[in-house]
Amino acid sequence: MTHGKCTITWFNQIYIKQQIKRGQTYRFFGRIAREFDHIEMRSPVFDELGKQKNTGKIMPLYSSSYKISQSAIRQAMQNAVNMLNGNLEDPLPEYLCKEYDLWDLEKSIKQIHFPENMNNRLQARKRLVFEELLILQLALLEIKGNNEKYPGIAFKKSVKISEVINSLPFHLTKAQLRVLEEIDKDMEENKPMNRLLQGDVGSGKTVISIISSYKAVKSGYQAAIMAPTAILATQHFEEFKKILEPFGIRCEILLGATKPKAKQEILEKLEKGEIDVLIGTHALFTEKVVFAKLGLVVTDEQHRFGIRQRAALAEKGNHPDVLVMTATPIPRTLALILYGDLDISIIDELPPNRKKIETFAVTKRMEDRVNGFIRKNIKEGRQVYVVCPLVEEKQEEVEEDSFSENIAQKNQKADLKAVKKWTKIYQEEIFPEFKVACVYGKMKTLEKEQVMQDFKEGKIDILISTTVIEVGVNVPNASVMIVENSERFGLAQLHQLRGRVGRGQYQSYCILKYDSHCTEVGRQRMKTMQETNDGFVIAEKDLELRGTGEFFGTKQHGLPEFKIANLFVDMPMLKSVQSIALKIETEDKGLKKEKNQKLRKLVDERFKQNVAL
Repeated sequence: MTHGKCTITWFNQIYIKQQIKRGQTYRFFGRIAREFDHIEMRSPVFDELGKQKNTGKIMPLYSSSYKISQSAIRQAMQNAVNMLNGNLEDPLPEYLCKEYDLWDLEKSIKQIHFPENMNNRLQARKRLVFEELLILQLALLEIKGNNEKYPGIAFKKSVKISEVINSLPFHLTKAQLRVLEEIDKDMEENKPMNRLLQGDVGSGKTVISIISSYKAVKSGYQAAIMAPTAILATQHFEEFKKILEPFGIRCEILLGATKPKAKQEILEKLEKGEIDVLIGTHALFTEKVVFAKLGLVVTDEQHRFGIRQRAALAEKGNHPDVLVMTATPIPRTLALILYGDLDISIIDELPPNRKKIETFAVTKRMEDRVNGFIRKNIKEGRQVYVVCPLVEEKQEEVEEDSFSENIAQKNQKADLKAVKKWTKIYQEEIFPEFKVACVYGKMKTLEKEQVMQDFKEGKIDILISTTVIEVGVNVPNASVMIVENSERFGLAQLHQLRGRVGRGQYQSYCILKYDSHCTEVGRQRMKTMQETNDGFVIAEKDLELRGTGEFFGTKQHGLPEFKIANLFVDMPMLKSVQSIALKIETEDKGLKKEKNQKLRKLVDERFKQNVAL
């Protein structure tokens, strides 16, 4: 045993004087620091020897707010746990607990809060994670079952997608052809297709939706294509028209900003069946949008839309086929959790002409070299994106909700302030000789589209923007992406932004400017971005760094936040639970047997709305 003296200090806690009595022996726990020639412990927790309230055992740490002390929270939790006293009904069937060696709920709750040892804590956590993942999986399987029990549209086998594939001015990759084969097969079956299409930035998902729309229209139906922003919807419209109009397919676009007279004309034509493919944003959800014969619904960037929104659009047809697309890579097993009601296709191959985007993370000390590099590229005829974060914002909102309409309204002033600030710096101080313009979320749609069109046509050298250009914008001549204060963005978003360049024949670059005093997590993001261009590798790292709640933004999907499960840590449990849920669902569809009534109750309580949708 080590002996010695230690100075113990509390700051601004005068009441401690009354709690420590001369002549008593105490046990203290806290961080020890060596100060010059003595040892010091600052603001430790303590107990009178022989008592174990704050020391001598495994102590829980709780998230707290309003300066509530850990001691107060622990006492409240201890009181709550003591009140259980055998009165808590276990929501899991007894046969499951026996078969998979799970503790009952009351014991698990007691030991997760106040474990007697680490093994007990692990056993308690295993039980609680099992329940959380199992109920989610059962709900998703039920949603999928509900989708499949309705008769769907069997699109014509005589309509060959090879006709439009052969008309393309480029060759599709093997991955694209494989995915098209899966979709074509789905569309010809007489049950509704519900398929998730995952593909990294620039992998060619849009052309898949164009070819799928061809199949639907030539079989006598209409297609609805929903994009998260007006810029992306406009770009889709141009691409759809270019490829489909030669086949006599009529395409139209409907945005929130479409003028009333033009909107009314579009709605009348749509209801009469005189429009084959309608492309739009949230405007497609409105009650006034009525299709004559909707057969295919495509939602682009699905993580921007929730389950309810997807269902609302699908309800405009009689169980149409649904294709959900996302450029946010999600590890396949995790995609089965988030999109358990969908079949999954992955484009895991980029077009052969794509060059790797060189990525560099630099601090402010490299500013002059970066500016010189920008100047060199512009003089060679290239164009540059500069993306700046919202100013004075919480990091979570910058990372997750840049496209959310509510957040966009809330942050309008911050958005504008950030863009104006950086535009002035680049325009007046750094590059007065070049044409600099800006674009931001709350600009008028026509104004925004004009700026983007000018950039596409090469009339603008440097485009300053917030993350409004994160998704889908295609300017082949843009070869440099600069991200200011990149430590404020999530990994997935940085990867999306990097994907705006590298779309043409030129070598492209992404330069991430970060604060040298940023957090360790920020430094890891910079390192990951420099080491890989693989979106799925980045997704794994993003999940590890941010945790599942932030990574998925589950509230946007209509799914609850996980209270205890962590999909990065609990991957073995996830795989096990998926097979258990499938076994239960296969043996007892709808959970109607007596032994599964508790599971039925849990699914209803937690997912009733989503299962109904």
